Amino acid sequence: MIHSMTAFARTEQADTNGTLSWELRSVNHRYLEPHLRLPEAFRDLEGAVREALRNGLSRGKVECTLRFADSSADKSLQVDLNRAEQLIKAAESVAALIKQPAPLNPLEVLGWPGVLVGDAVDPQALNQRAMTLFKQALDELKAGREREGTELAKLLNERLDAILEQVSTLREQVPQMLAGQRQKILDRCAEMKVDLDPQRLEQELVILAQKSDVAEELDRLSTHVTEVRRVLKSGGAAGRRLDFLMQELNREANTLGSKAFDTRSTQAAVNLKVLIEQMREQVQNIE
Repeated sequence: MIHSMTAFARTEQADTNGTLSWELRSVNHRYLEPHLRLPEAFRDLEGAVREALRNGLSRGKVECTLRFADSSADKSLQVDLNRAEQLIKAAESVAALIKQPAPLNPLEVLGWPGVLVGDAVDPQALNQRAMTLFKQALDELKAGREREGTELAKLLNERLDAILEQVSTLREQVPQMLAGQRQKILDRCAEMKVDLDPQRLEQELVILAQKSDVAEELDRLSTHVTEVRRVLKSGGAAGRRLDFLMQELNREANTLGSKAFDTRSTQAAVNLKVLIEQMREQVQNIE
């Protein structure tokens, strides 16, 4: 199974401490290139996120964005009156030892430890929760890349079928084209009223056949098609291998075009190059 490098994933989770959400966007790239956007409080996760990406993906430019909406601002303040009373009594005892002590400020009392009661957020637990959510997003991203890879494989196989059809048709037409070329020479000589040496004519036709022999190119095209199908079936990180095979297919199509001596062979070479270019563009998105 091959995988595309293009996909999108989003996961979100909310609890009493706030809402965490991840967005992952992946596009094609020669190597694996992560781009992380993390809130300052979650900077410790960067190493773990990069490691998870390296273990899960081979190629692609991946943008990972984490957002955290803290719900603590929505919570009502609670005052521990008993704690405040104890602290005030202790402060008054100390104030009795001081000449002209400053009066107690209620706002300062609220700032003393333990007076305001709140649900403290454990940073480690929050990081662990964010990392668990990231792994879910990564799994979703990989599933999306796999689905698109399946569609890409279908498109590539359709074009491989078309290439084989062009190769098969051209194989059948080559003898006809050579015979047609022979007849053209005979007709031209008849028009010019030139007597040809049959032996010399056959020699020239043999030379023409040798120069225009495309059997090797057609065989190589068929072989490359078989190899592309094998790579597609094997799956894995196949993008670079497929890109190389596209270059080899294009090389054979170019050679085929340079040997063309008939409009049919010229058109076949053009059709092959169009099909190969369509495949090459799709291969750029394969991991």
